Amino acid sequence: QAQLVESGGGLVQAGGSLRLSCAASGRSFDAYAMAWFRQKPGRERDFVATVNRNGEDTKYADSVKGRFTISRDNAKNMLYLQMNSLRLEDTALYYCAATPFSLSVEKNDYNYWGQGTQVTVSS
Repeated sequence: QAQLVESGGGLVQAGGSLRLSCAASGRSFDAYAMAWFRQKPGRERDFVATVNRNGEDTKYADSVKGRFTISRDNAKNMLYLQMNSLRLEDTALYYCAATPFSLSVEKNDYNYWGQGTQVTVSS
């Protein structure tokens, strides 16, 4: 069983930056592809970005491409999401997740989830 704990969320002005972190424990971190999803109130949980097991390949939602960067440090069992040029519409609860499937954008493919960290972008 993998445990995932997100941190780094907060309140930021539009145009600003935040870096989210996800600490993993339990099973071998590098056995899983990892991803970030986000959920707005009353909405489905949406894919944001994913990275493969060795960190060399990534995929992004069109809405964040060029602004967000996903990365991982397998030696530290950590996943990151660098978020730049934040917009009001980026406000959401952000979750990290783990899957045995590489580069999946489907939330149903993800076995393990963190509890989420809130990101609020203000004008």
